[in-house]
Amino acid sequence: MQENLIPANINIADRIYRVQMSPEDEQVVRQSVRIINDKIVEFKTKIPGKDMQDYISMVLVWFVTESKNKNVSIADENHLLGKLEQIESLIDSELQ
Repeated sequence: MQENLIPANINIADRIYRVQMSPEDEQVVRQSVRIINDKIVEFKTKIPGKDMQDYISMVLVWFVTESKNKNVSIADENHLLGKLEQIESLIDSELQ
């Protein structure tokens, strides 16, 4: 599996990290890095005078909170999809 990994340099908070990732994940990783850096800049603008560790910690709290909120919406989406499938099956049975 490691032979399918590609090397990449990612820049988070003005530090370069050398990572390996699958080609399928590259776009998601790069988008995530962009979001992280944008959030760091946003927090630096809103709360000046902290050090980089503080800003990274704030981004981590924001990220975990966002991901928790999305889990709820994914569960709601799955429930809705189940209901739509039930409705579709009822319509299909009536049309036959």
